[in-house]
Amino acid sequence: MEIIKVVHALEQFAPLPLQEDFDNAGLQVGLTDAEVSGALLCLDVTEETVDEAISLDCNLIISHHPLIFHKLARLCGENYVQRTVMKALANHITIASMHTNMDEAEGGVNFMMAEKLKLSEVEFIGKRKNVEGVEAGEGVIGRLPEPLAADDFVLTVKDTFGVEMLQANQLLRRPIATVALCGGAGSFMLDEAIKAGADAFITGEMHYHEFFGHEQQIQIAVIGHYQSEKFTAEVFQRIINDKCPGVRTVISTVNTNPIIYF
Repeated sequence: MEIIKVVHALEQFAPLPLQEDFDNAGLQVGLTDAEVSGALLCLDVTEETVDEAISLDCNLIISHHPLIFHKLARLCGENYVQRTVMKALANHITIASMHTNMDEAEGGVNFMMAEKLKLSEVEFIGKRKNVEGVEAGEGVIGRLPEPLAADDFVLTVKDTFGVEMLQANQLLRRPIATVALCGGAGSFMLDEAIKAGADAFITGEMHYHEFFGHEQQIQIAVIGHYQSEKFTAEVFQRIINDKCPGVRTVISTVNTNPIIYF
């Protein structure tokens, strides 16, 4: 199967017009008319990721975060983005990214987070869109299998997402039954979570002052950008296995999280 067909399958699931104005999802590097030898699926693309693709004989990398986010004025190897692009081109590897379009699409990143927490009755919150017949929204809300005390909820979230250090506000003194979430830098959805009646809100990043004023109103759990989106490769794998049977997929084992916890 040609690379272009794999990329189109992902774009049908999460159309590029869904992406936010600031984003740069879609084809990043390389050509798409070659046959797929294998697809490496990852969150970020680094030089180590390209090395992994080479070692696994994968000529296609699908990432969540775009490698090329800002305009490249030159290619001379002066930073990791330029070096990664140059290495991919030298080894005939194509790179495509599905970012905010995959965040917002039904069945995308936020739905995978909800699935990992075993939430039921999952539905969108925040602004909604319908592009090319695909329903999309900024965040989601759902119900836990059973209500949890706040400390048990925090421990469950830490275990589910492999979180080394979770940031939370004052623990709720009531059971948590409904959970809203938005992967990545999703603090802008906090008010929508409160409006939707969520007992808790999970996201990847939040500013210091945004924690104030919500004591006993909603349980905030900030788990880290990488941790909140680490299962995105599984979404890619499902789509490719369903729409492009026979294409070999490999989930990257390279930890690209640039943040180290001490």
